[in-house]
Amino acid sequence: MYISYDYYRIFYYVAKCRSVTQAANILMNNQPNITRTIKKLEQELGCTLFLRSNRGVRLTPEGEKLYAHVCAAVEQIQAGEEELAMESSLRSGAVSIGVTEVALRCLLLPALEQYHRQYPGILLRISNYSTPQALAALKNGVVDIAVVTTPTGDCPSLTVRRVREYREVAVCGSDFSALAEAPIALETLAGAPIISLGPQTGTYEFYANWFLQMGMRFAPHIEAATADQILPLVRRNLGVGFVPEAFLLEEKIGTDIFPLELKEEIPLRAICCVTQTASTLSVAARALEAMVINGISGPTV
Repeated sequence: MYISYDYYRIFYYVAKCRSVTQAANILMNNQPNITRTIKKLEQELGCTLFLRSNRGVRLTPEGEKLYAHVCAAVEQIQAGEEELAMESSLRSGAVSIGVTEVALRCLLLPALEQYHRQYPGILLRISNYSTPQALAALKNGVVDIAVVTTPTGDCPSLTVRRVREYREVAVCGSDFSALAEAPIALETLAGAPIISLGPQTGTYEFYANWFLQMGMRFAPHIEAATADQILPLVRRNLGVGFVPEAFLLEEKIGTDIFPLELKEEIPLRAICCVTQTASTLSVAARALEAMVINGISGPTV
């Protein structure tokens, strides 16, 4: 049996208001149309749904049974429509972001700040990942957007947009400050203890490939869990590390942190915004993606 949803919607309002007139006003329809629709619905179902009197209408036992189901369905549909309307107007909703430490500090934070000011009703879920972890979370649907650093590898199912290039610099603490007195070769630097992120990160892959291109093996002495850990470890003279230039903006250069000038230039890296190619982002996620891609920038790097 196929009966139009409009029939049930009209039945719902007549039953809720217990009045054809009030239902017609709510639905911006006229009473004869409402009455005809109710009669058609009763004919389709083969039973009487309303008892009519001078005071209005009331449900029959059959009408009460039908109303219990129709009420739940109509109100669920209305709730869904209202939720979609709220999300479309960016008054509610949620966006999940997988982000690396460097991408968060050097690009994403200003975008998140502006986004939250503009759309305070949107819940932001932010997860800290390495680049491979963030891309895996994106592929598995755990996050809506990934903001990561290169290298991103081969991602045929993902759309990778390079948003911003940045350069990293080698740094050391006071015990190694002699290395900062003149430009040094990468081979000399490789002889010092190196602090780096672990093997399951894009940063490790980046430096392993670069050292290999230079004819050397990348062999860190200390593996940090996050990029934010590298400078404190360097400051305590545990070794030499590589950090984005932006990380040095608030440091007291020449006191306990010393940038090193390498004869071989460290290749540029990039911060990328990544989404699933085959999936459509929600309105809220698209708004954040646009802010990230279209120039909400962080510190100069």
